Amino acid sequence: MSWKNSRYNNWGYAPYVSVAEKQEKAQKLIARLRKTNPNLAPVVIEGRKLAKTWWGLAWDKNLENYADYANRIGRGSAYLKNGFVVDLQINAGKVTGIVSGSEPYTVQIGIDRMADARWKQLLPQCAQRIGSVGELTEGKFPEDLKDLFMGKGSGLFPSPREIHVDCSCPDYAVLCKHAAAVLYGVGARFDQDPLLFFKLRGIPFEELLAKALDARMNSMLKNAGKRTKRVMETDDLSEIFGI
Repeated sequence: MSWKNSRYNNWGYAPYVSVAEKQEKAQKLIARLRKTNPNLAPVVIEGRKLAKTWWGLAWDKNLENYADYANRIGRGSAYLKNGFVVDLQINAGKVTGIVSGSEPYTVQIGIDRMADARWKQLLPQCAQRIGSVGELTEGKFPEDLKDLFMGKGSGLFPSPREIHVDCSCPDYAVLCKHAAAVLYGVGARFDQDPLLFFKLRGIPFEELLAKALDARMNSMLKNAGKRTKRVMETDDLSEIFGI
């Protein structure tokens, strides 16, 4: 086989391919996949940062806080920035992605559902500190709540033992660059829709909403110094909770 037709040169190394050529290859892959999958969702990073909102930044920081991932997660940042994550889907307990490499690689990441005991412990603490659901989804909430969410191994974010990675590439490392790119891509998705975090972790957001509503109404009643029926107009709920 000639050098031009081989993936590797005479010294056993793959020939150099520029970033621009790789990006063009990724765009062609996106165009091809969209013919059979109109729901294809590439991750597009604008600017230098992988994530910009509190939710996306917190997801990335959580991954980087663990020694299991700290030395490997960075390998995927360039792949994500350069547009090589050509599809990323987030569902309850599962992330799937397609990454353009020397060939298309399929990444599947399982995320354990948050343990009921942990959620029941966190729920009342979260609900009492939430000013509005709008603020929650924008990442605007008290510092102590941020600490509560980010507790290492005890908060809302998953630890490495709760993350199960599989990639179709031949790299048998604990975390290959394709899977790392997809994990960073999850943070970018949370920038767009923070409620995907609750979906991924199997956390009933409506339960948090109801608990926050109870806490807010109890506080209002206490401040008013009188009891009344728990009936409010829809417009009132929208104004208080930013729904």
